[in-house]
Amino acid sequence: MQVVILAGGLGTRLSEETEKVPKPMVKIGDIPILIHIMRYYASYGHKDFLIALGYKGYVIKDYFTNFRSRHSNLKIELGTGRVEFFSEALSDWNVTLIDTGIETMTGGRLLKLEPHLEKEFMLTYGDGLSDINLDIIENQFRSVGKVGLISAVRPPARFGSLQISQNLVTKFSEKVPQESGWINGGFFCFRKEICGYIQDFATTLESSPMEKLVADKQLSAYQHSGFWQGMDTLRDKEILEKLWALGSPPWRKD
Repeated sequence: MQVVILAGGLGTRLSEETEKVPKPMVKIGDIPILIHIMRYYASYGHKDFLIALGYKGYVIKDYFTNFRSRHSNLKIELGTGRVEFFSEALSDWNVTLIDTGIETMTGGRLLKLEPHLEKEFMLTYGDGLSDINLDIIENQFRSVGKVGLISAVRPPARFGSLQISQNLVTKFSEKVPQESGWINGGFFCFRKEICGYIQDFATTLESSPMEKLVADKQLSAYQHSGFWQGMDTLRDKEILEKLWALGSPPWRKD
């Protein structure tokens, strides 16, 4: 299934890192978090990526333009400029990079991607890691037959909350700290019809589109009780760094 990654936000709460690079290119260990995310999807066989760029999108473009040389051994004939690659890594990925604008909101980014979207696709943000079972959410999405599926997790209360009944979302409240329970984990499945729920490029995916899906009973949920960690602040990055340094982070499947 196609994987859409929203990678265009400003990342202001991680400004120590994002002054130089967009948040998806902030490194966990020596690898951008974007690549950690993509490797996780690829481990389930999802290798067709559509990435929405915005803030400092050229950094991500440059990274993938030079990806082959960055991740391979190579031999260069200086006289002719011929390059021979050895031990190529991740050569079976397809990556489409689309500039969706710096000021565009999350729903607007998806709307700008509409010409490139397949009938069904997965979607995530470029700043969160999990050990969520992607096979299960894909199977549930297709069996339930709704326009969208959202992952629900139990992280800190500074994130928005979900109320769920019989695998359907009955209420979606973004960033309401006084509420506790399930919150948006950022791993979605959608049918392309989601674009019809987005008003314009200034629409936030997590606001009126989700509310309309809920009202139409078209948003199902998968409740994930395992590992989930967003990278919203420097403290979050340090948590992920420590897990990576231990050698077997929860999101690593190789």
